Amino acid sequence: MEPVTLTTDRLVLRTVGPDDTGAVYAAAQDPDIQRWTTVPSPYLPEHAAGFTGQTVPEGWAQGSMFTFGVFLTGGQLAGMLGLTMRALGVAEVGFWAAREHRGRGHITEAVLAACRWIFTEVAVDRVEWRAEVGNRASRAVAERAGFTVEGTLRSAVNNKGVRRDCWVGSLLPSDLGLPSTAPYLPART
Repeated sequence: MEPVTLTTDRLVLRTVGPDDTGAVYAAAQDPDIQRWTTVPSPYLPEHAAGFTGQTVPEGWAQGSMFTFGVFLTGGQLAGMLGLTMRALGVAEVGFWAAREHRGRGHITEAVLAACRWIFTEVAVDRVEWRAEVGNRASRAVAERAGFTVEGTLRSAVNNKGVRRDCWVGSLLPSDLGLPSTAPYLPART
């Protein structure tokens, strides 16, 4: 699949490439990004170069991971967002915000734009969000974007060689007023 660019009132979501390596490297020096995400720690220049030069383009080419840099309309990198295909019709969203751009709603706005895109253009019927228990900032973004937090999974994430519990939630096309590709029959309770 060819990379796409998405726009909102305040943001441009686009693929990142070698020209963005320095900005990705600088943002990923933040201890919170290294603590709560699976980026390597310490995060070295070669990690950023491999990410922007190989991981991102390969993910788009294979249709396995759709990574967007979240840029302010002025061009500053505000964060990163990835949608990784997990199963037929299911993707998982992951994101981080650059320290200086946190608390402004940019990532929530980006998550909504990217989820609308994957629901309508990639035929996904469920986007899952997972975050290590305790990552309250990630949970707040997911909840503001409309994800239903479904519970806690034991030992469900591996972050730098340590298994940890995680929260899991989902967003469905119907949560955004969009049609699904397949009918959904919820369980009766």
